[in-house]
Amino acid sequence: MKIIIIGAGQVGATLAENLANEDNDITVVDSNQQRLRELQDRLDIQTVEGSGSHPDVLDQAGCNDADMLIAVSNQDEINMVACQIAHTLFKTPTKIGRVRSSAYAKYPKLFSDAALPIDVRISPEKEVTKHLSRLIRYPGALQVMEFAEGKIQLVVVKAETGGPLIDQPISFLKEHMPSIQTRIAAIYRDGQAIKPDGNTHIRANDEVFFLTAQRDVLDVMSELRPLDTPYRRIIIAGGGNIGERLAQSLEKEYRVKIIERSPERCRYLSETLNSTIVLNGDASKQELLLEENIESTDVFCALTNNDEANIMSSMLAKVLGARTVMTIINNPAYVDIVQKGMIDIAISPQQTTISSLLSYIRRGDVVNVHSLRKGAAEALEAVAHGNYNSSKVVGRKISNIHLPEGATIGAIVRGDDIILGSGDVKIEAEDHVILFVSNKKQIPAVEQLFQVGLTFF
Repeated sequence: MKIIIIGAGQVGATLAENLANEDNDITVVDSNQQRLRELQDRLDIQTVEGSGSHPDVLDQAGCNDADMLIAVSNQDEINMVACQIAHTLFKTPTKIGRVRSSAYAKYPKLFSDAALPIDVRISPEKEVTKHLSRLIRYPGALQVMEFAEGKIQLVVVKAETGGPLIDQPISFLKEHMPSIQTRIAAIYRDGQAIKPDGNTHIRANDEVFFLTAQRDVLDVMSELRPLDTPYRRIIIAGGGNIGERLAQSLEKEYRVKIIERSPERCRYLSETLNSTIVLNGDASKQELLLEENIESTDVFCALTNNDEANIMSSMLAKVLGARTVMTIINNPAYVDIVQKGMIDIAISPQQTTISSLLSYIRRGDVVNVHSLRKGAAEALEAVAHGNYNSSKVVGRKISNIHLPEGATIGAIVRGDDIILGSGDVKIEAEDHVILFVSNKKQIPAVEQLFQVGLTFF
């Protein structure tokens, strides 16, 4: 696939790195020559210096025969104009644009072929907010991903001493919870992937990925670690777009406070939010955190645009008694470092955004993708089409499907029914198949499984 990426910032660079390893023809456009040079030194891609909103630059990048344009620069206007030019001048089939400002989102009629022809709008703030909201609703989870419109979830937890399944074989889970359908899709132990079966024993500190219905998530978590008490009090440091969105999504169910430095932004937030308490101040000031009872706070979320400020305020909040701290980290090099210290969960906005982008890039009818373990693994939802003759999966038992190494079918969603991926299950047309792929290099082989042969037509 020939793909043009507008913007060599953190999202664009991470996306280029993900796609360049999958036999795609990638061209990155940016006006920053240094960024382009750094990318070209480590990736097998082409680069073009210039503004992605200029027709001659897009022409030089090969937009006339590109399959897809992904505009993810830091400026909404450049992204929108790039999509417009790609549509009008080059008839690019698929145009994906990063649109951050909520001011544009209020007018959905803007985004049509007759106005701004963006096929898919990506909002990093929206994706990060959904990610944070799910983590807050499931205390103790490291990651929560939804599939099949929320009917089934893939949850990542660290196994801890005190969970009934610790030092027991996975088969014990079915005996202990016979009425609950769940499947452990993967285990990472000391950073290495383990393909689990019924005889695999769960150890303390294992990173466990399990699939189950939304209603059963907490019950399954309780088998792997002692359940945390539900969160109630939330402090958000940073009242920008993400802080505002998160407060809006939580304020009906939780006691929420926002700490924001800008008096003007505080006035706006106090007029926009309903029950959230808005405080003007610096979240890295000990006196302010103590005044706001940080020691009885369940979750402290550091959501400013400054990594260093987020890290320092989170560490201070943890030292002062906050139960859980979640921190946005834009610099990928910081993520592993901070999670080994006092910060409980570090969130990479670019990885969260990449997940939402990948579902539109994957071949076959892939409707949902979640990037895992810094892009090294993926969980995806693919729809099976065709029949026994035209498809490599339809009409076949899971045990007879030639899955690539490191790929596991975890579950099937058929209508409203959730069917766990045991070997005797036969895949039917229009099933939504949930797969876990521990080795991302095998993604093209997984995509080919779900591509329909010519006999289908």
